[in-house]
Amino acid sequence: MSLVRSAELSAKAFGNPNLYSFKGSSAGSGFSTQIFHADKRRITYLTESCCSENNDPKYFLDSPTEELIHPPSSGISGRTFGPQGASSYQLLADSVSPTTPEGLFYESDYLCESPVQISYNEDKVRLKLQELERALLEDNDGDGDGDQSMEIDDDWADPIRNKLHDSPKDSTSSDSSLSSISSSKEVSLIPTQTMKQLLFDCAAALAEGNVDGASAMISELRQKVSIQGDPPQRVAAYMVEGLAARMAFSGKCLYKALTCKEPPSLDRLSAMQILFEVCPCFRFGLTAANGAIIETFKDEKRVHIVDFEVNQGSQYILLLQTLSKQPGKKPHIRLTGVDDPESIQRAVGGLKVIGQRLESLAEALNLPFEFEAVASKTSNVTPGMLNRKPGEALIVNFAFQLHHMPDESVSTVNQRDQLLRMVKSLNPKLVTIVEQDMNTNTSPFFPRFVEAYNYYSSVFDSLDATLPRDSQDRVNVERQCLARDIVNIIACEGEERVERYELSGKWRARMMMAGFASCGLSQNVSGTVRKVIREYSERFTAKEEMGALHFGWEDKSLIFASAWR
Repeated sequence: MSLVRSAELSAKAFGNPNLYSFKGSSAGSGFSTQIFHADKRRITYLTESCCSENNDPKYFLDSPTEELIHPPSSGISGRTFGPQGASSYQLLADSVSPTTPEGLFYESDYLCESPVQISYNEDKVRLKLQELERALLEDNDGDGDGDQSMEIDDDWADPIRNKLHDSPKDSTSSDSSLSSISSSKEVSLIPTQTMKQLLFDCAAALAEGNVDGASAMISELRQKVSIQGDPPQRVAAYMVEGLAARMAFSGKCLYKALTCKEPPSLDRLSAMQILFEVCPCFRFGLTAANGAIIETFKDEKRVHIVDFEVNQGSQYILLLQTLSKQPGKKPHIRLTGVDDPESIQRAVGGLKVIGQRLESLAEALNLPFEFEAVASKTSNVTPGMLNRKPGEALIVNFAFQLHHMPDESVSTVNQRDQLLRMVKSLNPKLVTIVEQDMNTNTSPFFPRFVEAYNYYSSVFDSLDATLPRDSQDRVNVERQCLARDIVNIIACEGEERVERYELSGKWRARMMMAGFASCGLSQNVSGTVRKVIREYSERFTAKEEMGALHFGWEDKSLIFASAWR
């Protein structure tokens, strides 16, 4: 006995131990075999697909089990009984007759009869056929290599086993059923490339120098993204432009173009200020630093705060408002702000406008306050430029500033550590650090791209908790603040890449090497911040780790704050 198949199909599988491949096979073919039931005299013919009576009756033998029942001299041909029009099944040995006489199967005993006397061992036949079934369904053939072995998962095994143990069906319906299963299986195996996957593939192509491939993917991505869509679409829109700018070597120009367009006038907030208001993790970091600063005010009559990047003054608006609510006499506060000539404030009035706003607020709150500006790049600041006065407690604040200082990976001067050592020489009573908790400093392009995507995806997602998607303020914040950083991280290299964030642990190591010791944030400070967090969403988180307070969105840490002396 042998497996009987059409010549076209068998030619493909001849000599291959893997007769049937259900994964990725384009043949879509089935098989015919025999299953012996408990009654030794009953033979049931089953099929997945076979030729109909109208098909070309040309077959040949290709099964490794070629003679299981009949000696070579015998020939048996037969037809199944069943519904009218059911498919014919033929068992062939050495020769096959194209025409098959009627009446070779008798319903009385379901045995094949032939004018030639047949002698065979039914137990042996049953054993061989059971082995064949196991080989087909359980992949017990150990001769094939790993690539050729038949793999049938649960999705395939169940319907196939059901078909093997059911009564024969019309071949047309059986074949179409198997084809339907095969088609659906093949479709499910084809992954749908998501926007994130396409972004990563595009970045990988650029990392490998495949500009043509990256360009094609950028064109496809631009059809899928939207700055007014859901958070994944919004962050992807800016990531795509970062990739395009990197490919065109225009990152520096685009970074400078994405500046704060709204002037920080006395009656209007800038996009940067709105960011600190609507993106809670940024606000949490500033609130924690302010808490540590206010605790340092205790028993001090005069306090001098040096800030190397006041930005829009948002932190000190919060500080003055909080201080005004404290009981007792308030200390005199002198704030020195360093005005980097290349900062975004310079084009819209610089620190002069910011100082006026803060002084007006302090006067309204009845707080003794004065503001001084130092027009210098941070790297050029010397202790003599800070106008220190006797009797003042010195506090130095680094809020989202230190990552702009190039380190040893950019220049042998290492301005980052140099600045920290200079501040340590001032013997400050307190130094506070607030930074974004991610690594975009020394990592190569592709890992940096992945890091930035994961980080800003959480930031954009968190904005859904505070502003509607159609809010113009939200669009301004994302385009003028967050997109600016994204473009610089992705499109720029060397000295042009100034958004060089580091993880909390790396900052801890730098501070300790500069001679600082962590003083932690008090329970009062962390409790105050946690109270503010509850006003927003339970998806915002806060946790203490190695003396720093981390703020995040769900399980992603975004901002950390720490205190040193």
